[in-house]
Amino acid sequence: MASTNQYQCFALAVLFVLGVLASQATSRSLQDASISEKHKQWMARYGLVYKNSAEEEQRLKIFKDNVEYIESSNKAENKPYKLGVNQFADLTNEEFKLRNKFKSHSSSRTSTATSPFKYANVTDVPSCMDWRKKGAVTPVKDQGQCGCCWAFSAVASMEGIVELTTGKLISLSEQELVDCDTSGEIKAAMVVSWTAVANQPVSVAIDASGSDFQFYSSGVFTGACGTDLDHGVTAVGYGTSNDGTKYWLVKNSWGTTWGEQGYILMQRDIDAAQGLCGLAMEASYPTA
Repeated sequence: MASTNQYQCFALAVLFVLGVLASQATSRSLQDASISEKHKQWMARYGLVYKNSAEEEQRLKIFKDNVEYIESSNKAENKPYKLGVNQFADLTNEEFKLRNKFKSHSSSRTSTATSPFKYANVTDVPSCMDWRKKGAVTPVKDQGQCGCCWAFSAVASMEGIVELTTGKLISLSEQELVDCDTSGEIKAAMVVSWTAVANQPVSVAIDASGSDFQFYSSGVFTGACGTDLDHGVTAVGYGTSNDGTKYWLVKNSWGTTWGEQGYILMQRDIDAAQGLCGLAMEASYPTA
């Protein structure tokens, strides 16, 4: 009798284990199907077609890993920013860095010795600024894979000073700057104070190579990043979030599907003199 009971218990245990394994397998299958469907929807949204099934399978795996990373990050408590599945979701971080590689164009700026800081004695500055609301910022552009983010950064600041000087907001040509700027004679002055952004849009360089920057979606970015400047953007304002975190309002050139309609809020007034992601290391503004 005891032997029969032991056999029944053993059989039930085996059935239970098999049931759990089957359930897990089904769950994984459903998750994989869900990820595959998400990937197809994502491809349709961004108009992507891979050259063959092998490439699609490879990109699907990368997409899956990135989605899991994004979802895991967004579950973290007390993180003031969120990540999202954007146009870079099928790229590894290494591929992302290669795609958006930026070469510093600091040679096109005059030195601080010959360009004294225009706003050195300015003390009356507003607690917040948004040059978009002042009509000095053109719509977000998309540099694609041209690797000329420095031109988009410089042009955005030039568009700002043109509007402030003439009252007319004109979308200038980045391509013309890329084609014609061979002499390194852009008239600019190096920024030594955030008060410059209170007076006009400012061109800045940052380290944008991190995974969190790659998938940034909303909120005040406080993520880990270095100071190896690899991307040009434009500071077009600043402010303070509801929780009291001070931030820079930064215009990017990766289209409106990245970040907050093409913008990122980057934490301001951090302990490091270089600023978050090196934002304060190589900033400049055009002079009229």
